[in-house]
Amino acid sequence: MATLSVKPSQRFQLPDWHTNSRLLSTNAERQRDASHQIRQEARVLRNETNNQTIWDEHDNRTRLAERIDTVNRWKETLDKCLTDLDAEIDALTQMKESTEQNLQAKNLPLDVAIECLTLRDSRRDIDVVKDPVEEELHKEVEVIDATKKALQQKISQAFEKLCLLQEVRQQLNSDHRDKMETLDIDRGCLSLNLKSPNISLKVNPTRVPNGSSSLQQWDDFSQFNKDRAEAEMKGAVELREAIALTIAETNNELEAQRVATEFAFRKRLREMEKVYSELRWQEKNTLEEIAELQEDIRHLEEDLRRKLQNLKLCHTRLESRTYRPNVELCRDQAQHGLTDEVHQLEATIAALKQKLAQAQDALDALYKHLARLQADIACKANSMLLDTKCMDTRRKLTVPAEKFVPEVDTFSRTTNRTLSPLKSCQLELV
Repeated sequence: MATLSVKPSQRFQLPDWHTNSRLLSTNAERQRDASHQIRQEARVLRNETNNQTIWDEHDNRTRLAERIDTVNRWKETLDKCLTDLDAEIDALTQMKESTEQNLQAKNLPLDVAIECLTLRDSRRDIDVVKDPVEEELHKEVEVIDATKKALQQKISQAFEKLCLLQEVRQQLNSDHRDKMETLDIDRGCLSLNLKSPNISLKVNPTRVPNGSSSLQQWDDFSQFNKDRAEAEMKGAVELREAIALTIAETNNELEAQRVATEFAFRKRLREMEKVYSELRWQEKNTLEEIAELQEDIRHLEEDLRRKLQNLKLCHTRLESRTYRPNVELCRDQAQHGLTDEVHQLEATIAALKQKLAQAQDALDALYKHLARLQADIACKANSMLLDTKCMDTRRKLTVPAEKFVPEVDTFSRTTNRTLSPLKSCQLELV
């Protein structure tokens, strides 16, 4: 016969059972209320965060766009500044090259002035004089040296300014490249959206990188570069104006000195030509006087020879009459006449000899003075030829080199053109 076995376990009371059921129901309702509250709060949070995220993204997109505009404006400003800077560098470089050409061109007038001084050192005797021409030539050399120093100083200033402009340009160019790179980065950031394939989480993206600057520092940096570039360009413009003024002033001074020097040359040449003509006239008169004096000397010598013959005749007559015999040897009128004639002839011969000696001395003096005249004429001709050669050499200053043909050959002392009779005589005497 089967028996009922009782499993030993805890037995709950019925009230406990009812209590447990009520407790489960109450907990379920409380959990559902809590879940409902959480769901409502989650919906509110989602709405709020979605709106906040949308507005944040919109604001940051706007900020990026504004920042791109700001950077782009600075980039355009730097573009214009770089363009102006490049133009100013080119203009200053051209001005510097022009100044160097002007400086190089000053070698020709300096060489010409030195050549003229060297040529004039070949003057002889009394013509080696410190005249206005020499003073003007030395002054011309001084003016050219001062001109070259002034131009060299401007070239050095232009070189230094070009170095500063290149330095500024390098700084501007670096800033411009940074702006371009920044624009590329910010435009890339502005083009990103939630569907972009290359977005991802990054490690500590909110960190502040080393070397970061504030907005004011950023703006001040570009403003400083711009202001410095404008200041250097303003200085370069002023320097170009100063260089142009210096070139004009030095050219005017050199041209004025050239005119003064050539005026002194022409005046000196006219003065020497006047003296040369006077000396040639004196030479002509002296030669005529020598010829006349030589003729008179010949006449004196002939008269002296005739007077000697007359004296011989008188002496012979007187000597012959001493042989008269006896009382015939008397001092008659013939004797007295012959004696007076002898005395007269002797006095005449003495006077003629004295005059002949004076004439010979005068002739010697004339020959000596003629030699001095001719030597001085040769000196004047040589000086005039040298100054003419100087004037011909100075034509290099006004005639282009390819068209310059010397009119006087310094070495052979010949001329390549027809000279006046006066100049031809000068060449013959030298």
